[in-house]
Amino acid sequence: MPTVSLPVFEIVLEEFAKAIGAGQAKQIILVIDGAGFHQEKNLKVLPGIHLVYLPPYSPELQPAEKLWPLSNESLANQYFKDIEALEENQIEQCCKLMEVKETIRSRCLFHWWPIVN
Repeated sequence: MPTVSLPVFEIVLEEFAKAIGAGQAKQIILVIDGAGFHQEKNLKVLPGIHLVYLPPYSPELQPAEKLWPLSNESLANQYFKDIEALEENQIEQCCKLMEVKETIRSRCLFHWWPIVN
């Protein structure tokens, strides 16, 4: 199972930049939290991507923070024999959550957040 690290984050940023066509003609501001690997000195960010960091200790500004109770719902009072069983549980839960987009929107859609279908 891959861990989140500087190399993995750089791959994600690169794939993101390619997918949205970031570059000289299309500038993207990406708001991210202050995770250690987000702030590495050697982080390679492609042209057209500009990182803006959330202030420390500001989960109210990060919509994903509102989703933890939904993703953790299937973990309560459960025993998992190994990490693979736990991972499978979370995959199933995330797949279920993808089917209830209105529930997700109601939890994390701020008045200033753009709606993307």
